[in-house]
Amino acid sequence: MEIGIFAKTFLRPTLDEVLDAALAHGLRTVQFNLTCAAVASLPDKIEPALATAIREAFAQRNMKMAAVSGTFNMIHPDLAQRRLGLARLGVLAAASAAIGTPIITLSTGTRDAGDMWRTHPDNQSPAAWTDLLASIAAAVQMAEAVGVTLAFEPEVSNVVDSAARARRLLDEIRSPQLKVVMDAANLFHAGELPHMTRILHEAFDLLGDDIVLTHAKDLSHDGAAGQEAAGQGVLDYDLYVRLLNASGYRGPLILHGCAKRRWTAA
Repeated sequence: MEIGIFAKTFLRPTLDEVLDAALAHGLRTVQFNLTCAAVASLPDKIEPALATAIREAFAQRNMKMAAVSGTFNMIHPDLAQRRLGLARLGVLAAASAAIGTPIITLSTGTRDAGDMWRTHPDNQSPAAWTDLLASIAAAVQMAEAVGVTLAFEPEVSNVVDSAARARRLLDEIRSPQLKVVMDAANLFHAGELPHMTRILHEAFDLLGDDIVLTHAKDLSHDGAAGQEAAGQGVLDYDLYVRLLNASGYRGPLILHGCAKRRWTAA
């Protein structure tokens, strides 16, 4: 299993410098974000010349783009915000092949209007689920049209906050273009750490066949997504990796949550 990293870990003024910083640490695979190429993560337009420049920068270094971020708040309480996010996701989907990856990562969102990483009691409402289905269905339609895979990440602060709800979403949408990003540090609600072994086994039982990307970070407490670097918290990494291997996953394991101060001096 190859180790990769979030490209945004490296704070550099140019794309070339970002990729060179990853290479300096022996990392040839990254999860990309368009901010590393000096544009918005989800821009209104992606110029063909920019897409070509990104793809060539990777090719020149024999590097791989495991996925590109397409994250926006898919259940934002403001319908106009959801529609804007979907329109921009369509722009990214149309350009993803030219950029150099067939996978776009998503988060499912929250009813919190100010912070899409903060939980909200209305995330569990039927209306939130209905809005998520509408957003995902529209996104999948765009993905199917251009042959892109969308990979969403279960996270305790979002509407898809568990492996069970992730399985429900997959079963209701029923598209081969919709898959999962597995980050085990995101799965533990308040009070659930004592049940880590059961929860990890359940996650892979329900989602193992649909995982197309994995993250490696850690958590120090339950009730929120983990923020620590891998191995710096309480996640059972031996079990996590064993379950990844047993599931048949052979893609990259993307380092996430690495403290920027540890990487910027390279």
